[in-house]
Order: sequence, then structure tokens, then C-alpha cells
Amino acid sequence: MNETEVTLVGNLVDDPDLNFITTGKAVSKVRVASTSRYVGRDGQWTDGARLFLTCSTWGPYGEHVAETLRRGDEVIVKGRLKQRSYETKSGEKRTVFEVDVSAIGPTLRKGSAVINRIQRTPSAPSPVPAMDETATPWNVPSTPVEPWPTPTPAGAGQPAAPPL
Repeated sequence: MNETEVTLVGNLVDDPDLNFITTGKAVSKVRVASTSRYVGRDGQWTDGARLFLTCSTWGPYGEHVAETLRRGDEVIVKGRLKQRSYETKSGEKRTVFEVDVSAIGPTLRKGSAVINRIQRTPSAPSPVPAMDETATPWNVPSTPVEPWPTPTPAGAGQPAAPPL
């Protein structure tokens, strides 16, 4: 599919708005304001145009957004840009752009964050089928893997230099 993926960095204009559709599925909407900045000819930073986008996050992910983020938080948003046209009650035709969020989180430029991981229950179906019998229900190797092995000190494993 040729969907337009965007990454946006900006600030939340309001607290997330959490609602539930008729099927009971959660949807969290946030408005993100992003202002471009550039250095002008005089060498000073200048604010450019402001962009306001409504960003929607669905299901449990939307609930996590509503629990975590607040007005004024600087966030990074990744998702699919969607265009929607509609007609107002007075007959005016309008077009809006929205982001269907695939990832959102606070930036750490001006603060810190603590992640509270959600524990999955063993009865929950695995999103990815296990590749072998040593994997857990969530397809994680049963033995921890060291992603950054400890480097070998310089000269280790080399024969000692002959005495002078």
C-alpha cells in the first residue's frame, strides 16, 4: 500500500481525549502543534509556520496514551497521514488531515520518563508465532542475550612482549 508515513515532533495542545466507540474499543485523540524553526539571514532563530494535527491511537494503546501523556508534553509521533473531507451543517466543504498513530511517546529533551511495562498473561495469544521450542509464548529467547558484549581489553590474548 502507498500510504503516507510521517514523523512529527511537537507539543500536545490539550490532554488526550479518551473515548470508546460502540464496539467498546478505545480511541485516544491528541492535538499536536509543531512549529518549524530556522536561522534567518540575520543569524537569529525565527519561528516558521505552525502545524496542528489531530492524532488518533486505538485500543489499549490509546488507553496507555491517555494515562501517560499530558498537555504541554513534547512528543514524537509516527503514523499514517490521512485526509478526510466533510461538509459542515451550513453546507461548507472542509478537508482535514489527521494521523493514524503507529507510535507515540514523550521526547526526553526536556524531561525524563519511566516506562511501566504491561505484563501479558500466558493465555493471551502470541502476536508472533514462536520460531522454535526454546522460545517463550512471546517469542523471546529463554536465555538472555547480551546485545553489547564486553569488549576485550587491548592486548588481551596476545603473547607477552619479550623482555628488553
